[in-house]
Amino acid sequence: MDDLTRRRHGSRRRSWCCTFNVPPSSPENPHLSQHYRNNNSNCKTKLGPQKADSLSKLSTSHSVPNSPQSSKSGLPLVGRIDPRRILSPGRVSPIDHTDSFGEDHRSSHGIPSAATVDSVPRPRSQNFRAKIQSPNTHSGLDSGMFEGERGGPYDVRLNLKGKHGGILVLELSSGVLASNSEVFAGLIAGSLRKKLCRIEVPEVENLGIFRETIELMFEEDIAKRLVKIGVYRAIGILEVSASIMFSRGVLSCLKYLEAVPWTEEEEEKLRSLFTRFKFDDATSRDILARLYSQQSTDAHQNLARHLVSSITTCSEANARNELKSLVKGLLCKSSVYEEQPDVNQEDFYAACQSCVSMLVYLFEEASDGISNERMAKKEIGKPLIERISRQVDNINWLLEILLDRQMAEEFVDQWAHQRNLLKMHERASPMVRYELSRVSATLFIAMGTRKLHCRSEARSALLQAWFGPMLLDFGWLQRCRKGLDMKALEEAMGQTLLTLPLKEQYVLFMEWFQCFSKHGTECPNLSKAFQIWWRRSFLRGSETHAIESR
Repeated sequence: MDDLTRRRHGSRRRSWCCTFNVPPSSPENPHLSQHYRNNNSNCKTKLGPQKADSLSKLSTSHSVPNSPQSSKSGLPLVGRIDPRRILSPGRVSPIDHTDSFGEDHRSSHGIPSAATVDSVPRPRSQNFRAKIQSPNTHSGLDSGMFEGERGGPYDVRLNLKGKHGGILVLELSSGVLASNSEVFAGLIAGSLRKKLCRIEVPEVENLGIFRETIELMFEEDIAKRLVKIGVYRAIGILEVSASIMFSRGVLSCLKYLEAVPWTEEEEEKLRSLFTRFKFDDATSRDILARLYSQQSTDAHQNLARHLVSSITTCSEANARNELKSLVKGLLCKSSVYEEQPDVNQEDFYAACQSCVSMLVYLFEEASDGISNERMAKKEIGKPLIERISRQVDNINWLLEILLDRQMAEEFVDQWAHQRNLLKMHERASPMVRYELSRVSATLFIAMGTRKLHCRSEARSALLQAWFGPMLLDFGWLQRCRKGLDMKALEEAMGQTLLTLPLKEQYVLFMEWFQCFSKHGTECPNLSKAFQIWWRRSFLRGSETHAIESR
């Protein structure tokens, strides 16, 4: 019983294995598949008609994993894969099979070769075909595929060699090329006796840009195509069009570029292009007017004076701060722009003097020295402290520009001799007068950090005039810093004092010592500078006296 069961199971396994051991139909094993179809009748006797029919359908299926055809194409199976039929993503010309390969192909399968041609992607335009290929594969192509009668649709073979490698081969119509480009027209006219005109263009900077330029020759409305291409590539197309004398492309690119805004990168690329090519069209003059200013140096100086005057008289706080940041970035030498306009020093000092005069006027108002009738109508509704603070901000902003351009030396003399402000500082309220010390703080920091270089007389006059008010206002400056670095101010004040002669240092350090002993942290801490002055004055002085006595 057991032997009979084993025999039955064994016979079933042999019959099923015989069926599923048949290799599937594919281009790699056509002989095995053909052998199986010849012996198909024997399998039907074992498995029955239904299973045999299903296997017959599988063996003749059109979907083959290694086939280049899609399962949706509906085309029959075409033998082995021709290695030359591995298609590139671009538009290519169909590759004709050699005779020997075609005979072997028809004898083994009997399928028409038209299926192979239909499986190749068709070019987008009837008058334009292109193929990107490497130098190695280019030499192995059959040259007969490009041959044809002169005057046919593709009687020009344009071979473009990239500057950084790569080759682009375009099959074009001589009539289209000659009618659009004067350069190609001359080259085509020189090869009228040849069936196929071959043109080679070496050292092409951008193969894609050159190809798009050639494609524009087949466009009726180039402007619509440029909108899709964009500004940056349109500049490259303009360069190629100018080099091959494609006048219709040059005119369309100029009109498009003149009508759209540019980024800074696109502007620099256009500027470089216009230095190498000259265009006679009126549109090019409009582009040049956007690229280059025709104004003189005096116009730039007048513009700078007008901008500074507009900012110092601006009454809106937010707009004034925004414009200050903008103009300072444009006028400072540390700006991102390489070329800086010439600034007239007298214009800036005139603006500074105007702000100082307004400060004198406002402090006279604070001390009730003027009547309300002299007040400007637009200033009546604003607090006095706000108006004083605005003028001090204007002076400090002008000082930052002058310091950046190393033109602030004369302002030290101008500020050191403000006797009217010094007198009114003594009578004014502490909550108002400390604004004047903000200007002095800017000058002290500039001199202490070696950004401002001025004569010894100017430094001495400045410290004798404004060192005492700074000691009185230091407490208010700590409470209302307004962006002022108090540690930097203390360090800079000590360094500036040490630049004076020792006798003058003695007077000012004694004044600080008395103030600091009374008010403490309400005064700047100049202990470090005081120690340096002490060492220089007494220790080194005794050494010098001993040396001279010898």
